[in-house]
Amino acid sequence: MTMDEHNDEHEQTDSTGMTDEEKRRDQLTSAPDAVESDADPRIDVTHRDGVTRIDIRDDADVRPGDPTKEPSDR
Repeated sequence: MTMDEHNDEHEQTDSTGMTDEEKRRDQLTSAPDAVESDADPRIDVTHRDGVTRIDIRDDADVRPGDPTKEPSDR
């Protein structure tokens, strides 16, 4: 197996030896009062027919927009 084949099968790491997901989790859980759930996914990304769709997850604790308004009011 070549290095390229190996990298295609798994997330690629950089000079830190960490994948993008590992770096994200590390950054989001390193604050003094952080908890593991702070790194939970907040979006779903899907790719179909050359189109990328990004949806905010319904179960995301942190969501964009005005928190005092219901989503239909925005």
